Amino acid sequence: MTDSIMSKAATMEIPINSNGDTGTLTEDDSLEQDLQQVMVSGPNLNETSIVSGGYGGTAEGIIPTSSIKGFACVHLPCVCVTIFGCSTSGSNMHHSSSSSSMTAEETTRGVAVEKLETVKKWGLNTYKCTKQMISERFGRGSRTVDLELEAQIEVLRDTKRKYENVLRLARALTNHFYNMVQTQHALGDTFADLSQKSPELRDEFGYNAETQKLLCKNGETLLGAINFFVSSINTLVNKTMEDTLMTIKMYENARLEYDAYRSDLEELSMGPRDAVAMARIEAAQQQYQVQKDKYERLRSDVAIKLKFLEENKVKVMHKQLLLFHNAISAYFAGNQQQLEQTLKQFNVKLKPPGADKPSWLEEQ
Repeated sequence: MTDSIMSKAATMEIPINSNGDTGTLTEDDSLEQDLQQVMVSGPNLNETSIVSGGYGGTAEGIIPTSSIKGFACVHLPCVCVTIFGCSTSGSNMHHSSSSSSMTAEETTRGVAVEKLETVKKWGLNTYKCTKQMISERFGRGSRTVDLELEAQIEVLRDTKRKYENVLRLARALTNHFYNMVQTQHALGDTFADLSQKSPELRDEFGYNAETQKLLCKNGETLLGAINFFVSSINTLVNKTMEDTLMTIKMYENARLEYDAYRSDLEELSMGPRDAVAMARIEAAQQQYQVQKDKYERLRSDVAIKLKFLEENKVKVMHKQLLLFHNAISAYFAGNQQQLEQTLKQFNVKLKPPGADKPSWLEEQ
């Protein structure tokens, strides 16, 4: 009787409604009781088989359930019956891996979009500035000019060119005078040697040797003063003035950008006044205000730096020109005491002989 019940159970369909209750069966009550008994006390499901050929099929059509991988769970409303020991950990791991990859992909996409926006803004700004520059070059575009500030900037550039010429000549004088001092030093050594080897001209060679050594000593003192003068002029020209000119360059770039966005806003304002155009005008107005604030800030910085530069230039050059004059005058007058006093007055410290040579540690 068990075999007949199993054969019928293999081919029957048990309808289930939305509440999980079984519908009305066409079989009698005895068959329902037999099915319940089979489900309770029947064979182990892991050892059962599924007949592929239907009712009355041959043994060759029997498929062991242990070889089935995909059919694992039967889910009913509010009830989950695990038949083949299925697990959801693999799906959870796959979902977590997918989420991580999606997060990394979104981050990469965000960085790429940000870089693209930066390049886009740079290209648009470059286009506007180039257009404004060409318009100014050919006299078709208007240019914002601060006459007083522009005059001060031109004076600074002219002053820098002249000071660079002074620096070049002072360096040339230093090189020539250094060679002369070295020649005097060698000539004094030669006179001293001849004074010892020529008894008949000992006094004459001796006088000249002492004179050349004195001139050499005074020449080294004057070289110290000239080197200090050259160093100060070099700092003024290539550091102080150059720093101010860099700020001026930033100011001129900001002026060009300001005029470019101003011209763009003027062109848009002269066009139609529909919704799209008004949105573009509003965006252009915001960009114009940003460039205007930047331009005014840099213009103020340039004015302040020019003022302090002029004060610093007067102070530095007053000291350096007085030093140069007193040192040159004392040297060619042969006044060694006044020459040394001049260096003390301006706090010029001479380097001892051989100070320019590297130490034995630096030579290793």
